Amino acid sequence: MQESTQELVNTGKMLPLMEEFYTIQGEGYHKGTAAYFVRIGGCDVGCHWCDVKESWNADLHPPTDTKKIVENAVRYSDVVVVTGGEPLTWDMTLLTKELKSRGAQTHIETSGAYPLTGDWDWICLSPKKIKLPKEEIYNVANELKCIVYNKSDFEFAEEQASKVSKDCILYLQPEWSVRDKIIPLIVDYVMNNPKWRVSLQTHKYLNIP
Repeated sequence: MQESTQELVNTGKMLPLMEEFYTIQGEGYHKGTAAYFVRIGGCDVGCHWCDVKESWNADLHPPTDTKKIVENAVRYSDVVVVTGGEPLTWDMTLLTKELKSRGAQTHIETSGAYPLTGDWDWICLSPKKIKLPKEEIYNVANELKCIVYNKSDFEFAEEQASKVSKDCILYLQPEWSVRDKIIPLIVDYVMNNPKWRVSLQTHKYLNIP
C-alpha cells in the first residue's frame, strides 16, 4: 500500500521544508563559517520575540522528499545546519542518515522541547522557558545558547547551564530587538561570570541571510 503524504512526514521520509540556503553561520561556536541551512517548518514553543514566526505553522510549508533535501544540501556544503521552527517536531533519523552517507557533518539548532532523533555532529541547545528541553538532550548538547531578553533570563540561563555537561560551551545571546539595552548587561555578566561567552547574530550585522 502506498504511504500517504502525512505518513511520509510522520516517518521523516518527507519534511515540511520552509527554506534552504547556503550562507555564513552567524551565531555560536561555528560563527563565520560557511554552511548549508535547512529550515524545517513547525513549532509550538511560541517565543514572542521569534524572528521566524512564519515557520510556526507546518501546514504552510510543502512536504518535501528528504532525499531531495539532502541532494540539494550536499551540492553546496559538507556542513548542514538543520533549524526551524523546531526541527525535532519531526523524526530526523533519515535526514541525518542520508546526510552522513554523503559525507556531510550534521548540526542542529533546537529548543530541545521534543525527543532527540537523528545522528548529530553538533547540537546547539537553545532552551525556552515556555517549553523546557527534554532531560535527555542536556548531556549531549555541544553548546548552550541562551537568549537574553530581560534580566530574569540570566537566572534561567544559569539553571540551564547547571544541567549540561562540563564540556558544553555556554553562550549568552542578546535578543535582537533589545540588543542595545541588553548587550551592556551581557558584557558585564560575562566579565563577572567568565564560564559564559557572548554570542551575537553576526549575520544580521553582515546583512546576510
